[in-house]
Amino acid sequence: MSLIQGLAAHAAGAELLPFRYDPGTLGLHEVEIGISHCGICHSDIHLISNDWGISQYPFIPGHEIIGTVTATGSEVTSLKVGQRVGLGWQSNSCGQCDWCTQGKENLCPASEATCVHRHGGYADRVRANARFVIPIPNALPSEQAAPLLCGGITVYNPLRTHGINPSSRVGVVGIGGLGHIAIQFARIFGAEVTAFSTSAAKEEEARKLGAHHFVNTRETKAMRETAGTLDFILSTINADQEWGSYIQALRPTGTLCFVGVPPSPVAIHAFPLISGLRSVTGNPTGSPHRLREMLDVAARHGVKAWTEAFPMAQANEAIDKVKKNKVHYRAVLVR
Repeated sequence: MSLIQGLAAHAAGAELLPFRYDPGTLGLHEVEIGISHCGICHSDIHLISNDWGISQYPFIPGHEIIGTVTATGSEVTSLKVGQRVGLGWQSNSCGQCDWCTQGKENLCPASEATCVHRHGGYADRVRANARFVIPIPNALPSEQAAPLLCGGITVYNPLRTHGINPSSRVGVVGIGGLGHIAIQFARIFGAEVTAFSTSAAKEEEARKLGAHHFVNTRETKAMRETAGTLDFILSTINADQEWGSYIQALRPTGTLCFVGVPPSPVAIHAFPLISGLRSVTGNPTGSPHRLREMLDVAARHGVKAWTEAFPMAQANEAIDKVKKNKVHYRAVLVR
């Protein structure tokens, strides 16, 4: 096999530079993907900067990958050369633990991330265990589908896990890379959707995406009026908030779920949780089964990420725009 060519970070916070590596012999259960598109996720930026203390350099970022199968291991029967496929955050799991055998591979203690301690999708090719390589429905354009493989499943999985349905009243905090997809899925599930944002200018887009209501979180009166109105609140933001206000917005038995990571510890009084049987939780990415389901739902109901495309060679410029929140709403690298 020829060398794989990509763009790698060689030190924490460094710009990406051309990099080649030898992928070795293709594993029996592996698939090699010729990459056409790769989304830029905020997780990539955290990994480049080693914000989580788990990065090893040099490494090629990227885990929202769309491409075509270029080679399959001898034990792979589920995928064929030339097939359009996607690869998200996870590239392998042990396949044997309690979580894997329950179809919850995303909770596997031995889970392997696509671009943690290995090379990801800002490249011409990538490899992964075939179980985590997902066929892409024909109705989904590659550019709009790429962000669904991490951003999309990150919001879809908690909505499904918590049983969101037409009787549900759902709040989405933040109308950005995750939130704009969450609003679409929550509306498709039939929920009554309330969008929360610090920017009043986001109201028109929130309603266009499917939100029934909009709350400017800078307005104290508007926040107070949400008290006791929502069954489920999904926080997609990486910013500190007055979380007690969102707990107050929950109906009895309601849940506040984090998929964005605020920089400070989340401080919440216990009494509202106790008195109303309310809960606070978080949610990781989803299993391969849930990814397939999500892509099928997106294809049938027209869910698409709002994207801005950049040539792969301009990855550094694209990353800079993402850092400055100048991308509306997801950046996708195109080869």
